[in-house]
Amino acid sequence: MVKEKTHTLSVCVITKNEADRIRTCLDSVKHLADEIVILDSGSTDNTVEIIREYTDQVEVTDWPGFGPQKQRCLEKAKMDWVLFIDADESLDATAQKALAKLLTQETIEEVAFTIKWGVVRHGKMLRFGRSGRAPLRLFIREGSSFSPDQVHEKVIHPKGKVSRLPGILMHHTVRNYGEALAKNAKYGWLGSQKYFERGRRNHSLALVILRSYWTFFHIFILRGGFLDGRVGLLVALDYMQTNFAKHAGLWTLTQEEKLKKNTPV
Repeated sequence: MVKEKTHTLSVCVITKNEADRIRTCLDSVKHLADEIVILDSGSTDNTVEIIREYTDQVEVTDWPGFGPQKQRCLEKAKMDWVLFIDADESLDATAQKALAKLLTQETIEEVAFTIKWGVVRHGKMLRFGRSGRAPLRLFIREGSSFSPDQVHEKVIHPKGKVSRLPGILMHHTVRNYGEALAKNAKYGWLGSQKYFERGRRNHSLALVILRSYWTFFHIFILRGGFLDGRVGLLVALDYMQTNFAKHAGLWTLTQEEKLKKNTPV
């Protein structure tokens, strides 16, 4: 006999041009969700048409940044718990079973759950380096929100116990290396602006270079990225590149600020 759910679940996703992978994402959660809520920021492919096969709770909006867009989506959710996943992610069978079981418990002690990433790059699932993380994706809706950051936003949830949900959150992070390069540049520059807006400044290019080398050493050596082989090396170099771009961008913003202060009005 299948035990009835005692807790309801909203699945939330933000999308743009994800027609080639949104089905995999939604197929992994459709049988668990009491509602699926999606905000699309202007897809030019048939992403929205595919989404409407799964839910009528889809809205096309502008793009205010990752944090604000996820907050908008969260505000439309109505169920007890929220699973917020990206369009390039999906729950494996173990995670699906664990979540289904969790929702049948009489009480849930936790306020949030992390799920171990299974990052797939160039046909290989990475288990080490930065890919060995477990992002927080499942949380109680009441009292939760997203930070307003343009990139690398965080879930702000009520104080309480956080546990790991069994299983893997599969993450097909890039389609090809060209997309990886574009994401490196995008996230690097967004990171520069985020730091600058928070009052951080960088006056040394030498420090920019040292930070990027430290990032490579930390990911490839200290966090075991070398155990992922050649793809692990490539990914560690990607993180090094993004870190360099982020801090080099902050250096340029710092220099521009100095020039403005020294320019007579």
